[in-house]
Amino acid sequence: MVSILQSLSRTVHYSLAIALILFLGLHFGGDGFAFDRNFFSWLFRYLHVLSGIMWIGLLWYFNFVQIPSMPNIPDEQKPAIGKVIAPKALFWFRWAALVTIVSGLIVAYLQGYVHQAMILGIGASDPKSTAIGIGMWLGIIMAYNVWFVIWPNQKKALGILECSAEEKAKSAKTAMLFSRTNTLLSFPMLLTMVAAQNLY
Repeated sequence: MVSILQSLSRTVHYSLAIALILFLGLHFGGDGFAFDRNFFSWLFRYLHVLSGIMWIGLLWYFNFVQIPSMPNIPDEQKPAIGKVIAPKALFWFRWAALVTIVSGLIVAYLQGYVHQAMILGIGASDPKSTAIGIGMWLGIIMAYNVWFVIWPNQKKALGILECSAEEKAKSAKTAMLFSRTNTLLSFPMLLTMVAAQNLY
């Protein structure tokens, strides 16, 4: 058991194997699942939740842990964050954002509410579509910020792209402010999505 847990790769592979065994147990232990629209809706919702946890978890890591801790880290230790930890975290952060949005849109399409949600339920007096639509639009705005504002600026701030010291400082501030913007939007986004699933 210790050898499994000492390797992240092994841990993840065993976790996926356990999930697959549970899935097969649920499938064959009951009446089984039809591999239909409902099945694929479930599958993409599962991917949506998994990637969403990764995305928002890293967003909150940056804002609740890394950024507030940086002033307390000695200057000689800061390169470890900027050259090793932050680029790796940003890799998972941006791809998790993309997978979350794409899988969420696929779920909305498969469930038949993508159009009503995208127009916020206007004209249909459908509060569920309004709630999930607000959540979807907030998520899309947040993902846009990740890919088109935070990541380009972080590349400069971390020295992945060459730039002047002044531009580097400006990019770091821009990335931080948009990351804080996403943190600001994250609580309302999650509230509306959970409300759509449970209050209507």
